[in-house]
Amino acid sequence: MTVALDKISQKTKTKSLSAKKVYPLLRLVPYLKRYPYMVLLSIVALLMAAMATLALPLGIRCVIDQGLLGGTDAAGSGGDIDTHFQMLLGIVFILAIGSSVRFYCAYWLGERLVADLKRDVFQKLMFLSASFYDRNHSGEIMSHLAADTTLINTSIRSNVSQALRNIVVLSGALIMMIISSPSLSFKVICAIPIIVLPLAFYGKLVRRLSSKAQDVLASLNQFGSEALLNVHMVQAYGAQEQVVDGFVKNNEETVKIGLVRTKARAFLTAVAIFLVMASIVFILWYGAHDVINGQMSAGVLVQFMLYAVFAGSSMAALSEVWGEVAQAAGATERLASFLDVKSDVQETTVPKTFNEPLSGDIVFNNVSFSYPMRQDTPVLKKISFKISPGERVAIVGPSGAGKSTLFQMLLRFYDPDQGQILLDGVPVQDVLLNDLRGHFAFVPQEPALFDASIYDNIAFSKPNASHGDVIDAAQAAQADDFITRFEKGYETRVGEGGQSLSGGQRQRIALARAILRDAPVLLLDEATSALDTGSEEKVQLALDEIMENRTSLIIAHRLSTVITADRILVIDDGCVVEEGTHSALLEKGGLYAELARTQLQGDKVEA
Repeated sequence: MTVALDKISQKTKTKSLSAKKVYPLLRLVPYLKRYPYMVLLSIVALLMAAMATLALPLGIRCVIDQGLLGGTDAAGSGGDIDTHFQMLLGIVFILAIGSSVRFYCAYWLGERLVADLKRDVFQKLMFLSASFYDRNHSGEIMSHLAADTTLINTSIRSNVSQALRNIVVLSGALIMMIISSPSLSFKVICAIPIIVLPLAFYGKLVRRLSSKAQDVLASLNQFGSEALLNVHMVQAYGAQEQVVDGFVKNNEETVKIGLVRTKARAFLTAVAIFLVMASIVFILWYGAHDVINGQMSAGVLVQFMLYAVFAGSSMAALSEVWGEVAQAAGATERLASFLDVKSDVQETTVPKTFNEPLSGDIVFNNVSFSYPMRQDTPVLKKISFKISPGERVAIVGPSGAGKSTLFQMLLRFYDPDQGQILLDGVPVQDVLLNDLRGHFAFVPQEPALFDASIYDNIAFSKPNASHGDVIDAAQAAQADDFITRFEKGYETRVGEGGQSLSGGQRQRIALARAILRDAPVLLLDEATSALDTGSEEKVQLALDEIMENRTSLIIAHRLSTVITADRILVIDDGCVVEEGTHSALLEKGGLYAELARTQLQGDKVEA
């Protein structure tokens, strides 16, 4: 388990032991408020079904005392029995209608509420900063999102609805028991602690096991997702059996925890049923003596016992669904914890705007930064430089020097620990994130493609682009040739992460996406590293044209791609150690010249 999810899970467990079991479900109330009429209808249906259930014993008492025994017929013939059975039939009809409407409303609210909750959580996840994903595994997050929302949906549709109905029936049955026979009711009340205390003890155990089972299941889903995502690597190393063994081990742990939880719930159910029903039998024994002694009628005893059965069955049903409701409460709290997470990168409350069109002037002023997971290892150390509008600047240096981090700071995936970054004289932290990022076109080192068509992947950067604009961008990125050779052309699906394409093809689609963006600042992070020499030369010519009058930053390990840059920044250990043109840096004989000699040995490097 990752650090943050462990904290969330631990928070859930701690609260479940100290706070009310269903308290986290109150976080769902704002979602229910969005559908007041459906909530009202479900409450009316629930009350109607509960009241009809509570009316049944009264009807049966009338049938026994006034119908079968002829208590109200002058001739003593019991002629009212038909009327009383018609009344019972009416009660049953109302019960059926109320139960049907309650079931539909609960199902509708469960589906709608979970859809809204899932949307809000996913929306929040989309806007969290990169540091959150440094601490958490995306596969595990999606596992929680899927499993927890399913659990909440099931609970809302079934368990919560049943629990509310049983609470109403239990309350009404207890009241009617007292009205029917105070003396017998007193004996029932004395038996309640004997029933409740064991249920409370085992209920805590079930909740702890349920929370642990959810965590183990999330870990299993994470393991499986990673294995499937990297299946080619697994196969390349012949590690299928190793991965399968790991999956089986995690899967068996899931089964083990699930069986322990099920045994606990089964034992809890057995204890609840026995205690409740044994107490009913005991009370019936006392009541039978009262009937024999003439202290109550047979109808009243049957009425009392039916209410006792309703109360007992309601308590038993509550004990069965209580664990599920507690699970749903835990799942709700876990998802609500995602909603409560504060992004490390916060939107400004008083946003500034850029003068349009943006010129692309960039300034780093004494910027220092460490990744949240490696606070003791600075990546950038008081780095300062300025890039003029329309300038083409290459950024080179050893791996891990902090080159890609500069792009992440510009895009505000992270905020600097110290210093300031300015775009056209405006601090990037004073601009709304979408407004800031809308002025950049970014090609990452590892192209991010979706399992969609090539056309949709290119148009992702500009959804309202015309078909012609998408084709033009693909042609400029030298991608049109290989795209049109596919049977479905631009409608060809690329597979998860673009796995059906070569590395060079993925890069050209990512370049086409950036070209289509047509932003004033272009950020290229090893954008041509996977291209062959011929393709790279063609793409470079296209990029030269695109970078005209546009501020461009190019990170490259292959120095042959940055020779024509207006200026080269050499980064080492988080600092700018050299700066100048390709020729000037070669003449200087510093780190850049050393990199050039190491990388381009055998090639002719023009000084």
